[in-house]
Amino acid sequence: MRAFPAVACVLSCAACLVSSANAQHRSASQLEAEHYIRESERQWAESVASGDSSVVARILADDFVGVDPDGRQYTKAKMVSDTRTAPQYFASNHLNDVKIRFYGNTAVAQGNESWVRRKGAPKHGRFVWTDTWLLRNGKWQIVAAEDLTVAEP
Repeated sequence: MRAFPAVACVLSCAACLVSSANAQHRSASQLEAEHYIRESERQWAESVASGDSSVVARILADDFVGVDPDGRQYTKAKMVSDTRTAPQYFASNHLNDVKIRFYGNTAVAQGNESWVRRKGAPKHGRFVWTDTWLLRNGKWQIVAAEDLTVAEP
């Protein structure tokens, strides 16, 4: 009977090592995904002023649905099209902050970005948004977004 505690201890230690290795693997994978999502969010923000719709085409899922600041829904096709013409309205748009939380193969990114319009009022403002990312077929893509417009502090 004295062997049982020793065997249990060895098995428990082995389980901890396997669990620790899995946690480190998940952490490296999650860090890589977080970097990709953060960089993609930055590129999407900047595309508003550059008109680079390839970023939007890459990061939005084909079944994407977004809600704009006026409460209207929009699709990937609409966002790709709008991105091409956005530079006529926006002189700049830069990501300020994004927080990313993971739930398995889903990530929720919440952030904000500051913009400057070429014309119209207000001249400066901020988008505050929530994007839902999904890991599907080995690719992280946004499946849903909701955007708000607020005054720049």
